Amino acid sequence: MGKAVEVEIANKIAVFLKMIRTNNPFQEEFFQAVKEVITSVMPFALENSKYVKYKVLERMVEPDRIVIFRVSWQDDNGEVQVNRAWRVQFNNSIGPYKGGMRFHPSVNLSILKFLGFEQCFKNSLTGLPLGGAKGGSNFDPKHRSDAEVMRFCHALMIELHRHIGENTDVPAGDIGVGGREIGYMFGQYKRIVNKFTGTITGKGVDFGGSLIRKEATGYGAVYFAENVLNFRGDSLKGKTIVVSGSGNVAIYVTEKALNLGAQVLTLSDSSGYIYDREGFNEEKIAAVKEIKEIKRARIGEYVKIYPKAEFHPNKRPWEVAADIAIPSATQNELDEEDAKKLIANGVQLVCEAANMPVTLGAIELFNTAKVIFNPGKAANAGGVAVSGFEQSQNSLRMTWSAEEVEDRLKNIMKDIHDTCVKFGYNKKKSDIVNYVDGANIGGFVKIANAMTTYGVV
Repeated sequence: MGKAVEVEIANKIAVFLKMIRTNNPFQEEFFQAVKEVITSVMPFALENSKYVKYKVLERMVEPDRIVIFRVSWQDDNGEVQVNRAWRVQFNNSIGPYKGGMRFHPSVNLSILKFLGFEQCFKNSLTGLPLGGAKGGSNFDPKHRSDAEVMRFCHALMIELHRHIGENTDVPAGDIGVGGREIGYMFGQYKRIVNKFTGTITGKGVDFGGSLIRKEATGYGAVYFAENVLNFRGDSLKGKTIVVSGSGNVAIYVTEKALNLGAQVLTLSDSSGYIYDREGFNEEKIAAVKEIKEIKRARIGEYVKIYPKAEFHPNKRPWEVAADIAIPSATQNELDEEDAKKLIANGVQLVCEAANMPVTLGAIELFNTAKVIFNPGKAANAGGVAVSGFEQSQNSLRMTWSAEEVEDRLKNIMKDIHDTCVKFGYNKKKSDIVNYVDGANIGGFVKIANAMTTYGVV
């Protein structure tokens, strides 16, 4: 590619991103997600005349539809509470919409559009027939009773049920939406539509859920990292890892990393992080599960059980030296200053287990330092993959064993890695695979080909 061509492409990217800014003001998270994708995909798309002719990129950044609605419910004191909820149905070119519901005070349209946009590429990479969507509410389930959460979920489903279905849109869980919330939403959905279908995933195993679903995102991220290292003639065995978060993703990242011979040193939540220089074992992981899942307490409680560990309040774990970093909490939790600390401490690989937890500036620093970076749309696709398996099991009216589900998960994560290598490896430029380009282009191709086949719709 000559200099003149590079300049022309850079200008086209700049014009495109200016259009995104103009059409989506004050939506920083969405802009960040689009910028990462367009920077990777634009040069590839411009080489294919049908993508240009049908304006695939311009269409792909616009959701098919966005549903915004009010949720009114009563708390335990009989007071009426009002929340806002959304469902962003982004693209169903390769299958019914699929993506989680997030309950958190920070939820807004920008965050949900970023998550829905990312979901399109992530779902495409799995190889399953799944479109992309996301939804949620600014409702905060923390410090709410089970009865309050139930009333909110039931009220939300009164409106949401109109827009979802097993062949239309299949929601799942996300931050603030676990087994409790899924159960309440599915129960109300079933009551309203008078059908038992696989319209919501993440259900309990007793009523249509899949084994390994809870573990899938964390396990999948670790399998992806193992594939990356295997490709370079290495493995996780003996590696030290810093992990953020202490929810399902972080806990099961820790569990699977331990199984593959690595040593996880940290976990965190919004109150700070714990550093256990001896590493977590099965007993310690069980203690974290009890603290976070049963007691719903702060991660600092861990040092009361294991006093040799350290608790660092109001800090993130990226100052701890390790071979690998796996951010597993939330978006933009690892910024440029954190990246500098990790690079100075000799980090070799950064693997996103959460949705877009690393800022664009931090990614640039990792690329400059030749630190291998694995984007979430590839590395954390294990969760949606097993959600897809749940849909299949519901349709077949059968249940697969945990071993069968995990084997399928391992195969999908290897296939995703191979796709990233196919589209992100250019030996003339570097011996390091650009996993961001590989994931973005690999996810784009399948969706774009479907969109051009349909014509202008």
